[in-house]
Amino acid sequence: MTEPRPLSYADAGVDIDAKMGAVARAKDAIRSTFTKGVVGDVGGFGGLFRPDFTGMTDPLLVASADGVGTKLKVAIAAGVHRTVGQDLVNHCVNDILVQGASPLFFLDYIATGRMRPEIVGEVLEGIAKACRENGCALLGGETAEMPGMYAEGDYDIAGTIVGAVDRPKMLDGSRVSEGDLLIGLPSSGLHTNGYSLARKIFFETLGYEPSSPVPELGATAAEALLAVHRSYLGPVLPLVKDRLLSAMAHITGGGFSDNIPRVLPKDLDAVVHPEAWSWPPLFRLLRDAGRIPLAEMLRVFNCGIGMVLIVPPARGLEVKSRLDASREDWKQVGRVQKGARTVRFV
Repeated sequence: MTEPRPLSYADAGVDIDAKMGAVARAKDAIRSTFTKGVVGDVGGFGGLFRPDFTGMTDPLLVASADGVGTKLKVAIAAGVHRTVGQDLVNHCVNDILVQGASPLFFLDYIATGRMRPEIVGEVLEGIAKACRENGCALLGGETAEMPGMYAEGDYDIAGTIVGAVDRPKMLDGSRVSEGDLLIGLPSSGLHTNGYSLARKIFFETLGYEPSSPVPELGATAAEALLAVHRSYLGPVLPLVKDRLLSAMAHITGGGFSDNIPRVLPKDLDAVVHPEAWSWPPLFRLLRDAGRIPLAEMLRVFNCGIGMVLIVPPARGLEVKSRLDASREDWKQVGRVQKGARTVRFV
């Protein structure tokens, strides 16, 4: 009887060479993100970073972790993989920005059922691009091949960001007062939330394919749905440093209804006027095609406003002037009033 041949990891579906090839392909992109705080090179068991807290009186580290949800399903179907890496980083940057923090470094996690170096390389290049744009070092990460965990062609990504803020400039909602202005900054599309409903409307209700032209949008379905989640670091961080804001809310999963209350004192409400800004065509299409009620739209989607700044009235003119100088198409979308830590739409 012939003896069975020795088994290898590849026989179980894990290709170590493919994994190492994907990482090797992205090394130059990773190194291009290195800031002066990075110690060492790509490939260590852990990333090393020497923070510079010059100018801070009481530095705090701020950390957050997130993913991009089922937006990945659109990227996979369309064969477009660079933009989701940018989404991941920018989303995380915004999440710590609302506490007043600027990013220091980023760690990524990519998991797939079968390693395809060209796809993993594209994702890493997108992550590196956004890290460079945000002045954030891509310090390390993990690429995992797990056969049986994911369907053929599927993958998932997640990221962890670490930033720093000087405690006197930290935003935690404690400064919010009755009468504060709500100033909305425009989104660049769906960003990274609401995709399960958006995909249902686009690909089931409307019957589109990713490559289908969408006349109302002047783009294909994939182009509209894969617009990169923007970072608000550039126009907003200077306002934080000059103590012009009471708080901020990143309008992500949970929309206006669940995100703004996270920075409100228990005795105050946010009163939002949904007609204060012009909803981009993408959101009007989703609303009409899905026959979605207004309250549901504002809880699922950003509806064209990706960041809400809460501003003391005395600082309103200065904040608006500086946003104008940054060419931000801001809109005053409401005010803070007495209440019970909820959002009211009027």
